Amino acid sequence: MFDRLQAVEDRYDKLNELLSDPAIVNDSTKLRDYSKEQSDIQETVEVYRQYKEAKAQYADAKAMLDDKLDADMREMVKEEISELEETLADLEARMKILLIPKDPNDDKNVIMEIRGAAGGDEAALFAADLYRMYSRYAEANNWKIDVIEASTTGVGGYKEIIFMINGRGAYSKLKYENGAHRVQRVPETESGGRIHTSTATVAVLPETEEVEIDIHDKDIRVDTFTSSGPGGQSVNTTMSAVRLTHMPTGIVVSCQDEKSQIKNKEKAMKVLRARIYDKFQKEAQAEYDAVRKSAVGTGDRSERIRTYNFPQNRVTDHRIGLTIQKLDQILEGKVGEVIDALIVEDQSSRLENLED
Repeated sequence: MFDRLQAVEDRYDKLNELLSDPAIVNDSTKLRDYSKEQSDIQETVEVYRQYKEAKAQYADAKAMLDDKLDADMREMVKEEISELEETLADLEARMKILLIPKDPNDDKNVIMEIRGAAGGDEAALFAADLYRMYSRYAEANNWKIDVIEASTTGVGGYKEIIFMINGRGAYSKLKYENGAHRVQRVPETESGGRIHTSTATVAVLPETEEVEIDIHDKDIRVDTFTSSGPGGQSVNTTMSAVRLTHMPTGIVVSCQDEKSQIKNKEKAMKVLRARIYDKFQKEAQAEYDAVRKSAVGTGDRSERIRTYNFPQNRVTDHRIGLTIQKLDQILEGKVGEVIDALIVEDQSSRLENLED
């Protein structure tokens, strides 16, 4: 492990030199790539340097015990050694985590798609609850939300809502939300007080840049139409709504949230690019996933990942067996406790695989 850490530190120092080179400064592509690489390993280098400093202090303190010290001084040195041992253990644990290969998508913005599934109007209402939960979680993290497409129901739910969450590290947190979410509660329309079970699916896609995936204009069919509101009534007399179809994959995306056709096309293109990237990425990972699934599941939308039980105020994440009696708080956006537990479980699993 320490050989790898030293190699990372050496690379960090080399990047410092490169970023001071006028030839690199004048090359925007290399400057961007080297700056990002340095930023990605900065925390690892800082923790490693803290470890080396603590290790040196520990060696000095141990050497002092060999000197002729009075009882009080010897006791102070022993306390310092004990504290340094705890510090070294904590730093070593952090370094192991930092050496886990990073998901290249972690720092990206997110395109999230929520759809009501089994349960009719109740599923659509639950989809709206999930949208509000993620919106408030995003606000708490100072992330910005931008709705791309929404299909509402007459009772205030969503058949489908697609939105972007802009914020550094958004994907690193929200990628664990992929899957089928189940709700158990008494619907407002249920006169007999019976508990119904409904589901909504959540898809989390990293926003991709043009350099990451090559999409040819000739492969995209663009259709325009007038925007419509609930019940199908027209809300815009101009052909501002846009539908994009990627012919090779059959992926279709539409957007009518903006009054401008250009803006709608830009938003739709972001979603199309993310879905194509997601499709190719999943196909590339299919063989690996068949052999070894991560501790938090495959991320497939058909996989039931979590249950929200209203009568018991309970949320259960089935992937890690976590149950929390705080459903009311979680639906108000305090879902971070669940997400943090998933991150820890994922890191532990990946660390075990790394050590194997």
